[in-house]
Amino acid sequence: MKTNYLLTSLATIALLFASCEADDTADIVINDNSQDNSTVINNNGGGTTPDGAIEIGGTKTADFTLEIGKEYILTEALIMTEGTTLTIPAGVIIKANTGAGNYIAIAQGAKIMAEGTSSQPIVLTSNVSTPSSGDWGGLIILGKAPINSVVGGDATSSSEIGGLPYGGSDAADNSGTLRYVRVEYSGGAADASSENNGFSFYGVGNGTNIAYIQAYKGKDDGIEFFGGTVNASFISVIGCEDDSVDWTEGFSGTLTNVYIEHGLSHDKGFECDGFNTDIGNNSNPIFWAKPTVNNVTILGNGSATGNEAVRLRAGTQGIFTNMVIQGFEEGFDLDGDMGDSPTGQGVLDGDLTVTDVTFIDVILKMKNDTEFTFDESQFIFGDGNGTGADYDAWKTGWTRN
Repeated sequence: MKTNYLLTSLATIALLFASCEADDTADIVINDNSQDNSTVINNNGGGTTPDGAIEIGGTKTADFTLEIGKEYILTEALIMTEGTTLTIPAGVIIKANTGAGNYIAIAQGAKIMAEGTSSQPIVLTSNVSTPSSGDWGGLIILGKAPINSVVGGDATSSSEIGGLPYGGSDAADNSGTLRYVRVEYSGGAADASSENNGFSFYGVGNGTNIAYIQAYKGKDDGIEFFGGTVNASFISVIGCEDDSVDWTEGFSGTLTNVYIEHGLSHDKGFECDGFNTDIGNNSNPIFWAKPTVNNVTILGNGSATGNEAVRLRAGTQGIFTNMVIQGFEEGFDLDGDMGDSPTGQGVLDGDLTVTDVTFIDVILKMKNDTEFTFDESQFIFGDGNGTGADYDAWKTGWTRN
């Protein structure tokens, strides 16, 4: 039986309808075709499997706290609605049944408190004996911080997966804490244009605390920032098949200590867009993506493979400091034009720079496809001075590598 779960109470739905009139965001309805469980929407789990694991999923309208020492099976999308908190203690493992519709989403106004430790990380993984990339969805967090894909105050956009609203005007919005959390074998595709990432941060504010997170062997991006202001540190991405780190829609946070191991046929180490290229520059952004990125190591598979370590396009800006790039044909590929994708203007204005970078087995350090005229010395400063992320100092105990 097909079941529709409305995300919020009737009063909140009325507010959503009012905002939709202002920003053309579609009504938010979550469709679950797997089973009729509408009578247990607010339960704290579901059934228990024969091996003692606890089944979880559904739309929560009350706080939901997992228990230490328990193993959980995600059987459908788990969606935390506004005003609720998902609490995951250190050491908890959640195994997701296969399918792109199995994901965890923290809606606007909800929180996740997932605080692992280096010896007891929280693990979100596949419930398959021989797991592979794309087995399930991933972790989605949606906040109320600014995005540039819509115009006006608290206007929102809708997430690729689940159609949930995100964005607004609260740069300090708080969606909770992620600490020592690993997401494995994620990235299931809902359709040809909608794929889950390991971690998807939609309009997440800088009141949210993110440190020590790893995306491991995902089918799509490891970590993607859709606008927002959130800061994140101690980031590990290993073996994700599209881009390891991706940003778009005006992301302006700070990323510190980022370690990437790229697969042979994978896409970019970083793919950085000033606006969302999937929908086009339809808002004529009044601000561009401009994060600060410190202490980065990107390991490729050799310059002969033809890959790019970092792609900068669609008007993105950004300040990169202390990098090591190894094993790519191109270090930085800058794309754009003199119209609505003025990536090169950021270089000329000092809003897109790289300081202290070491290239190892890289054929072309910078490629300029922006239509603006500048040379490598105007973009890269301190060539040979980068030392990277010092991954060995912070990876022990909680990462897979």
